[in-house]
Amino acid sequence: MDTALLELLRSVDTPTVCNAIEVAQGKRGFDAFTRGTMLCSAPSEPAVVGYATTAKIAALAPPDEAPEVIRERRMAYYGQMAEAPQPSVAVIEDVDYPDCIGAYWGEINTTVHKGFGMSGALTNGVMRDLGDLPEGFPVIAGSVGPSHGFVHVRELNTPVNILGMTVRPGDLVHADRHGAVVVPEDVIGVLGGAITKLLETEKLVLDPAREDGFDFAAFEAAWAAFEKART
Repeated sequence: MDTALLELLRSVDTPTVCNAIEVAQGKRGFDAFTRGTMLCSAPSEPAVVGYATTAKIAALAPPDEAPEVIRERRMAYYGQMAEAPQPSVAVIEDVDYPDCIGAYWGEINTTVHKGFGMSGALTNGVMRDLGDLPEGFPVIAGSVGPSHGFVHVRELNTPVNILGMTVRPGDLVHADRHGAVVVPEDVIGVLGGAITKLLETEKLVLDPAREDGFDFAAFEAAWAAFEKART
């Protein structure tokens, strides 16, 4: 991904990216996005953008594997995160969902992942330490909770499900306080232009609607221009 596209994606919200994907595809029906309400640890910071590096965790019950197996997998997990192609996003499925209790994303873990150069984290699971998370590493999570439970890593580098959205290793992810989307690979090359076209087209309605004296006649004219620009 070139620097210009990365900066553009970080500057717009996830609904804009959803709409721009439809512009790029020339149709509605794109559905690679999360369902339900997610929580963002830093809603005022730029969107999280990057290539997914994935894992699965659990926390409701202690692991039933040998401690050395759990530790080896944990270290392999951190190696995977540290070496992920950047920009990278940690995308972690908590397999206890919807009964997640283990806050995998707290002050220590977020600081470690930020130190690896990652852009942020996306999970259907739990986050905590909201006043102590590092700046510049937003977490978009399914819930907030106080305890880490028996959290441990179950799988590495496999497809995961985050609130109805399948994410495969290497997928381009865009996430913010609205949730997340996976950008289809075949639109990445034209996504920048689609975003620019979308924003310019929306201004055909937004600018008149913000002017004094806006009325139904002005709306009709603005909407006609808007529909013409979309075709």
